[in-house]
Amino acid sequence: MMDFATLPPGPVRLENVTVPACLLGRPGDLIRTGLSLADGRIATAGGTRMDMKGAMLFPAFVDMHTHLDKGHIWDRAPNPDGTFMGALTTVGDDRTANWTAQDVRARMEFGLKSAYAHGTRAIRTHLDSIPPQDGISWPLFRDIRAEWAGRIDLQAVCLIGVDRMELDGPFVRTADLVAETGGVLGMVTYPIPDFRERLLGFLGLAARRSLAVDFHVDENGDPGPGTLRTIAETVLETGFDAPVTVGHCCSLAVQDEAEALKTLDLVARAGIHVVSLPMCNLYLQDRRADRTPRWRGITLVHEMKARGINVSFASDNTRDPFYAYGDLDMLEVMRQATRIGHLDHSDTDWVQAFLGNPAKATGLAAPSLASGAPADLVICKARSWTELFARPQMDRIVLRGGRQIDRTLPDYADLDPLMETA
Repeated sequence: MMDFATLPPGPVRLENVTVPACLLGRPGDLIRTGLSLADGRIATAGGTRMDMKGAMLFPAFVDMHTHLDKGHIWDRAPNPDGTFMGALTTVGDDRTANWTAQDVRARMEFGLKSAYAHGTRAIRTHLDSIPPQDGISWPLFRDIRAEWAGRIDLQAVCLIGVDRMELDGPFVRTADLVAETGGVLGMVTYPIPDFRERLLGFLGLAARRSLAVDFHVDENGDPGPGTLRTIAETVLETGFDAPVTVGHCCSLAVQDEAEALKTLDLVARAGIHVVSLPMCNLYLQDRRADRTPRWRGITLVHEMKARGINVSFASDNTRDPFYAYGDLDMLEVMRQATRIGHLDHSDTDWVQAFLGNPAKATGLAAPSLASGAPADLVICKARSWTELFARPQMDRIVLRGGRQIDRTLPDYADLDPLMETA
């Protein structure tokens, strides 16, 4: 689909754009204003005047939790029943059979092309790092990060289960690989008898290598205590001072509310960042054959925000056994998160959960509309939140360095040769 408008070359003054007030440091919800662009940056004034007729304008997005290495394997490895265990088993089998450097590169490139066309400027991806896959995916990631520099800033997190976190095992080598790459140490947590001891060892590995950490936490509907509280307590007890991120935290929504809120108080004290993945969790959680799901899978984002916890939303998986859909489109994530999490009829700054909050969690420069900031922008013809969320905005304008980019999406047929390996 064509962009809804073509901007003139050279310096331009975008008149009559609609911007969330919080992005301008002002109170209220939406503001009509003007914005000048020159030499790839936001300028104070000047430029060819163009009436944007109320079009909504945002800085380019930050997608802080994805799985580029898993993406787009659905056609050869569909989830047999839509469950979490179905996804886990199917991905494991496909990884063993098919994840060569060539295969992973092609699928990662496909995902990055999609994200770039939709208006994303930065991505953090988790990489399955069970040996020997770590020796394939991490060197490949370094190459891809260099190739995409200037288009999408890339970060990587290793992904293993807590049962594989052993100080005398292969994970130490993986941690070294992460450190050499400038990555983030990651782990999937779930209750096991010696969880606290393994967590202490994990944080020690990270501290000795000056690495931030990023956990998959309690991605289930178990009403038991889970692992989030232990993570928060351990961070506080050890004084671990590198950035800590936790993703999912689904089980909070089915725990005793008083106990869940006690956990969130600890998370707030520990300064832990939270990222919610509403689309994937809506797909997986509370799925049982021949039974209507009773809950949405989302975590307690409103209660987190009320405690000052830095809450973000992100894409998570795309067209793989953990989520059959998705396209790394942060506007879609914003639309669905608003509906699933009832972000509407709420605070007027939730848009930061797709912009400034993930930038803060990942250590990136905060998106800005101030003079001198990069003119990396997404402009939608919609003039209000209801218009924005009513349609997918596939005629949006994406500017990178002030230039209107080609938003042609990659063709799924390009991946057909990879699907023939099944």
